[in-house]
Amino acid sequence: MAKNEPILEVENFNVEFWVDGVWYPAAINMNFTVSPGEVLAIVGESGSGKSTTAMGLMGLLADNARTSGSVRVKGVEMLNQPASVLRKFRGKEVAYIFQEPMTALNPVYTVGFQIVEVLRNHFEMGPEVARERAIELLTMVEIPDPVKSFDKYPHQLSGGQRQRAMIAQSLACDPALLIADEPTTALDVTVQAEILDLMRNLKDDLNSAVLLITHDMGVVADLSDRIMVMKDGLTVEENTSDVIFNRPKHPYTKSLLASVPKLGSVKIRKLDAGSANSQPVLEVQDLVIEYPKRGRIPAFRAVDGVSFSIQPGEILGLVGESGSGKTTVGRAAIGLLPVHSGSIKVLGKEIAGASMKELSAIRQQTGIVFQDPASSLNPRLPIGESIGEPIFLAGLAKGDELNNRVEDLLDSVELPRSYRNRYPHELSGGQKQRVGIARALALSPNLLIADEPTSALDVSVQARFLDLLQELQDQLKFACLFITHDIGVVDILSHRIAVMQYGKLVEIGTRDQILNKPQDIYTKTLLAAVPVPDPKEQKKRRE
Repeated sequence: MAKNEPILEVENFNVEFWVDGVWYPAAINMNFTVSPGEVLAIVGESGSGKSTTAMGLMGLLADNARTSGSVRVKGVEMLNQPASVLRKFRGKEVAYIFQEPMTALNPVYTVGFQIVEVLRNHFEMGPEVARERAIELLTMVEIPDPVKSFDKYPHQLSGGQRQRAMIAQSLACDPALLIADEPTTALDVTVQAEILDLMRNLKDDLNSAVLLITHDMGVVADLSDRIMVMKDGLTVEENTSDVIFNRPKHPYTKSLLASVPKLGSVKIRKLDAGSANSQPVLEVQDLVIEYPKRGRIPAFRAVDGVSFSIQPGEILGLVGESGSGKTTVGRAAIGLLPVHSGSIKVLGKEIAGASMKELSAIRQQTGIVFQDPASSLNPRLPIGESIGEPIFLAGLAKGDELNNRVEDLLDSVELPRSYRNRYPHELSGGQKQRVGIARALALSPNLLIADEPTSALDVSVQARFLDLLQELQDQLKFACLFITHDIGVVDILSHRIAVMQYGKLVEIGTRDQILNKPQDIYTKTLLAAVPVPDPKEQKKRRE
C-alpha cells in the first residue's frame, strides 16, 4: 500500500434492514475515504445511520441486515468476506470503540482478561507480558489503580471507567483504522479531554486513520479534520471542519450547530417561592455508601458524608467525574443500593432500612432514567410493553386505556407510535434513551432521578428533550436529581448545581454561583475542560 493512499475507502455503500417483510434503507449510497493521520467525523441525529454505517463496514450488523457497494481497508475488500478473514482485520488493523460499554464488554470476564485475550489473539505473547501490556494500557487511559482494576469485572466499574477499559482494549494492537462510535459519551469533561488527547496521539504517533461518530460538536471541533453530516441515511454535506463550523451550507447542518448548548447563554431559571419553603421531595443527610469486600477486592467507600435536599419543582444538577459517586447517590435514592450510614428521605419517608413493601410504595412516586439505555430495557419485550409495564403493575390502567397512555408517552418523547411494536435492538442509542425517559415518566412521579439521560442523544434531539423536560417539569412540578457530566446540559436545566469528587460533595450552590464564581479548584478545572464547538477557539484552549 502506498504511503498516502487512504486506509479506508467506501464506495456506493448501502445498508438495509428486513423488517416485517420490507427492506428499509438505513444508509444510502455512502462515499468517503479516510487517510492515514486523518480524522473524519460523521455527525447527525440519532437514527440518521451513523452507527449503522460504521458497524456495516466491518460486518457487525444483525442477521436481518444486508449491505452492498464496496468497503476497502488497506486495499482489501471487506464486504462478503468469510468471518475468518474479517477476524484477522478486526482488532489488529481495525479497532472499534462501541457506544455502549456495558453491552460491548463480556460481563463474566475481568476487564484485564479481555484486553489480554485481544493481545494474545493477534500477537505471539506470553500471559505475563500480555498482563504487563494490559496494565500499561489501563494506565494510559487513566483508570484509577490500574493493577486492581485489571481484576475487576465490568459491573464493578463506573460508566466512564468501563468506557476507558473498552478504549484500552481497542488501542491494544495499535490499529491502522480506529472506528470510534461515541467514544466520549459516558465520559466526564476532564477524562474526555484526556481521551481526545490519547486519540490525537494515536493518529499522530502511529499515523492511524480515525472515523469518529459523535453528536458532541465540541468533540468534533477538538479532533476532526473533515466532517460528514448525515440525515435519514443520506450524506447532506461534507467538508473541512473549518467550513462546516463557520460556513455551513445545508439548513440541517445550520440547525444542528444552532442546537449546541453554550455555557452561560441561558436565562437563570427561578424556583417558585412557595416550593422553596415546603417539605423537600428528597433529603439526603450525611450519606455514606460502601461496597463490601469481595474476594481480593477490599471494601470501597463510594459516597462519604454527602448532604443535600431537593424542593418540589426543583432541578438539582449533580456533576463530577466518572467514579465520583454521582450514580451511586442516584441509585441509593431509589433504594437500589444499601445505605451504610446516614439518611435518605423521599417525601419524608426514610429509604435506609425500609422494607420491600415500603420501598415499593416509595418507588411509585419516583422514576429513574438509567445511564445505559441498552442494558436497562428488556431485549425480549417490545418497547410499548416496556413503557406500559409500570402503569400495568401499579394497577392504574389496562387494555385500551393502557394502550392510549403508552401512545401518549411515545408522543411526549417524540417517537412514532408505530415504534411500540419494535424491540430495543431495532432502535438507535438515542431512541432507546427516549424509551427509558418515557418509561420513567409513566407514573407521573414526584421525583425523577435522571442518570445521564442525554448522554446518548445528539445535540438537536438533546435540545428538544431538554425543552420537553422543562415543559413536563413546569407542568407536572416533579423534583429532579439530574446526574450528568455535561456541564452545558446542567447550565440549561438546573436551578442549583452540586459538584462531587472522590465520593465527597466539594461545592453546592445556585447555577450562577457554580458556573460564574466557582470556589473549589476542582470545579474550576471541570469548567475549563468543557470543549467549545469552535475549532479555532478549541485549539487555543487546548494549547
